[in-house]
Amino acid sequence: MLLQRVAVSIVGIPVIIGLTLLGGPLFTVAVGLVLTIAALEFYPATDPASAARDTHRLRDQRLPGLIGAAGVALLVAAADNGFDWWARALTLLVVLPFLPPILRGQTATGLRDWLWVLGGLLYVGFLGSHLVFLRDAPNGRDWVLLALFATFATDTSAYFVGRLIGRTKITPAISPGKTLEGSLGGFAAGVGAVLILNWALDAGAGAEIIPLALLLPLTAQLGDLAESLIKRGAGVKDASRVIPGHGGFLDRLDSLLFTVPLVYYYLTWIIL
Repeated sequence: MLLQRVAVSIVGIPVIIGLTLLGGPLFTVAVGLVLTIAALEFYPATDPASAARDTHRLRDQRLPGLIGAAGVALLVAAADNGFDWWARALTLLVVLPFLPPILRGQTATGLRDWLWVLGGLLYVGFLGSHLVFLRDAPNGRDWVLLALFATFATDTSAYFVGRLIGRTKITPAISPGKTLEGSLGGFAAGVGAVLILNWALDAGAGAEIIPLALLLPLTAQLGDLAESLIKRGAGVKDASRVIPGHGGFLDRLDSLLFTVPLVYYYLTWIIL
């Protein structure tokens, strides 16, 4: 599994860097594609009508989940046109999932399915579409790279430190593999990565980068635990098996879904 992880990283990291440097429509399309696939993983894995989620497949989609996945793509496209269009799309997508249960008269399951669709839209689409906002911000290219690679540094260091010296379990009911030692290793690496990337990329932040350096690794680990909580509740190990050695796209995005909005709002509210 470790060799698969390394091989995927060798291929994936240059692609990520290239798309981020290019920006524009190609970046938006790539973000939309990845997030839509992540949504298509989320919905069958968490389907409240499924009795055997451990055997879920990407093609096991129901109409509410397909509406949710399409809504994620719409949110990304709307974000590329600005905040107003994004807000309009989000408003529409709160209402749209009501239609199937209303038209079918599903009084017993309608509320459940609406909340299920809305959960995926907010978790994958609302949070994930901040990647587009961050790339479109002033000096956004550098801030996207900082958010991505500081998060990767946090996750990777937590994983390896935990495997090497991890002993003290911190959330055994949610994620049995998470240890205090791994968490501290991830935190230290994340802090260092933010500071180094800010300097290396010349992102433009001075001393105000320090609070972000402290917040980002904590937020990354919270995002990791949040997806673990979702998967534990749904009774699945991985969102899918699309990426060898990594699970699914959602499994790789879990920390970024939390850290990218953090970096975007920190940049726009504190640094700019």
